Amino acid sequence: MTGPVSRFTAALALFALTALPTGLLAPRSAAAQTTVVKLATLVPEGSVWDKALRDMGAEWSTGTANRVSLRVYPGGVAGDEPDVVRKMRIGQLQAAAITTAGLASIDPSFNVFNVPMFFTSYPELYATLEKLEPVLRARLEAKGFILLSWGHGGWVYFFTKQPVETVDALRKTKMFIWAGDDQMYNVWKAKGFNPVPLAATDIMTGLQTGMIDSYPTTPLLGLTLQWYRQTPNMVGMGMAPLVGGLVMTKAAWLKMPEADRKKIQAACDKMEHKLEIEVPKQDTTAVAEMKKRGLKVNTVAGANAAAFRGVAEEFATAMAGIRIPPDVLALARKERDAYRNAHK
Repeated sequence: MTGPVSRFTAALALFALTALPTGLLAPRSAAAQTTVVKLATLVPEGSVWDKALRDMGAEWSTGTANRVSLRVYPGGVAGDEPDVVRKMRIGQLQAAAITTAGLASIDPSFNVFNVPMFFTSYPELYATLEKLEPVLRARLEAKGFILLSWGHGGWVYFFTKQPVETVDALRKTKMFIWAGDDQMYNVWKAKGFNPVPLAATDIMTGLQTGMIDSYPTTPLLGLTLQWYRQTPNMVGMGMAPLVGGLVMTKAAWLKMPEADRKKIQAACDKMEHKLEIEVPKQDTTAVAEMKKRGLKVNTVAGANAAAFRGVAEEFATAMAGIRIPPDVLALARKERDAYRNAHK
């Protein structure tokens, strides 16, 4: 049929088509369907952790047919860990690879990993962590966060400008601690130490200006960030494992299809396993490399070692109930001691 009526009908049809949302006319482009997860971290760009995160991100894209991509902001460009957690809460970031300092700002149960000398070996840590994990995951989820994987940073030692072999010598140093943690500041002060609160991103500036002359970190981080050049001495007694985690907001996690979440989780598990194997080996290599370049590892033995362990027990007592939920600390101690008794 032709004429005015048919032309009017055609015009109506054209108007209806142009008025419809474009998504109802044709499949959306791959770019429009991509969910971009913004992840912030303090790990240095180019480090083993940064490379592991980027490899994982590539697997996210491949496994989800580019429906999910990862954008990494390394080296503290998004701020210190408490800043990153705050930005996750308001939706500016969806994920973060953070240490227990950041995790504890979400839930204090993660402070169990900050007790000096609570753990003495990786097998002991892993055995305890396996039992603690369901509890810690549940506590994080209750706060609106999903734990996707653990991230191992190595074993923490004190690096100092002057040689330190005793607790009293360490007390005389100007020691870095995380800014914003008033309770931990008070614990250090009560034990006779001289803590100086700073953002982790300000450690190098603090060393260069003399604000601090000691700090706890792992050998691999000390080498990677070149901090050891300012502090050419290392206390030869490990303090604690540097435990971290890859977390995502629950809101961002649940927005993704279940099939994509399974692919993402598999890639996270793979990264966790990789770091669990590589980081301890690289810490050992890092010490050797720094010793070639002038680092001195100061031996702590006998009565001096016993004194360090005694102060560590005092820290555990001081942190119980204030810094760490009593039930979490009790479970950690129970599982750690069970491992020790089975592997005497």
